[in-house]
Amino acid sequence: MKTLLNQLFNFKPLHRLFICLIIAFTTAYLILFTIISLHARQSLTSPLIAKYDAALILGNRTKLHGAPNPCLTGRVDKGLLLAKQGLVSTLAMSGGRDGENSRIEAEYMAAYAKDKGYRGKILIEAQSRSTQENLEFSAPILKTANIRTVTIVSEPYHLWRIEKLVNAGHLGAGFDVTYTAAPSTCWTTWGMLSRDALREPLAVMHNSAKGYFRKN
Repeated sequence: MKTLLNQLFNFKPLHRLFICLIIAFTTAYLILFTIISLHARQSLTSPLIAKYDAALILGNRTKLHGAPNPCLTGRVDKGLLLAKQGLVSTLAMSGGRDGENSRIEAEYMAAYAKDKGYRGKILIEAQSRSTQENLEFSAPILKTANIRTVTIVSEPYHLWRIEKLVNAGHLGAGFDVTYTAAPSTCWTTWGMLSRDALREPLAVMHNSAKGYFRKN
C-alpha cells in the first residue's frame, strides 16, 4: 500500500488528479451498485398484498436483438399478474418514443397486454423519455382517471431510483404509492449484470447531479 502511494505521488500533479478522480468515481460506482443490488433483492421479498387503483408500468426499449424486449414485456407481465389477482383494476403504461426504433413504448406495452388477453382499463402516457418524465407525465393522467392508489412496476434494480424520485416529488402529491418488482427474464438470467442494471449507478449519478433527488 505504501509503495502504491509513493508511486502515486511520483506522478505529475495533473496525472495524480486524473488518477484520484478515477478512484473516486470507481468507489462511488461500487457503493451505489451495492446499495441498488441490496434494495433490488429486498424488493423481490415484498409482494403486493393490498389492492391498488392502478399499476403504473414504466417502459424500456421495445426490441432487443430484433425480438420483443423481455426487459419490457416482463414488466407488463407483472402488471397483468397483478390484474389477474385482482390487486389492480387499471394498467397505466408509461413510455415515449423508443430511440432505437421509433416505436412508442406505452403503445407497444398496451398492445402486448391486449395480445395477452387483458381487457381491462389501460391508460397511456406516451411522451416521456426518462424515469423522471415517466413519473411527471403520468401524474396528471392518473389524476384525471381518479387514480389515488398506485403501485409502480419496474425491474428490481430500477426501484431504488424510482422511490427516490417519487420521494422528491416527481409524481406530485395526492397518491398512495408502493413499488412492485418485476422479475423479468433479463433479471432472472443476468441479475445485476444485465446491461441496464450495470448502467443504473450511472443513472443515479446523473439524476443526483441534475438535482432530481432534491425535494420539490
